[in-house]
Amino acid sequence: MDIKNLPLKNKLTNEQIYITQKHGTEKPFSGKYLNNKDEGIYECVCCNKQLFSSNAKYDSGTGWPSFFEPLGKDSIGMNIDNSYSMTRTEVHCLNCNAHLGHVFPDGPKPSGLRYCINSLSLSFKKRA
Repeated sequence: MDIKNLPLKNKLTNEQIYITQKHGTEKPFSGKYLNNKDEGIYECVCCNKQLFSSNAKYDSGTGWPSFFEPLGKDSIGMNIDNSYSMTRTEVHCLNCNAHLGHVFPDGPKPSGLRYCINSLSLSFKKRA
């Protein structure tokens, strides 16, 4: 996606653009939402689409905020990612296609999935 003509370049930091538009990954244990325990909703930093509830967040020990399910079926999309000589499932915002992170089949019940999400791709709305 070419960001030259998008208002995102004025809204996001260079690091957020790298993560969301160029499929980057933040360093493990560096994200501001990794240890967030507040109740609320995590949204896409690019378009404000609601993505994950704090009720689905858990500590996976991997260094990134992890969730066992998205907020709804219309929240996220998935693609096969064959970068870095491995096959993974990339997760993106279904509304604006911003890269969020990856999903793995080693999460807790009830889904058995671990949505490993970059803090830089998220914003957080604390429950009032």
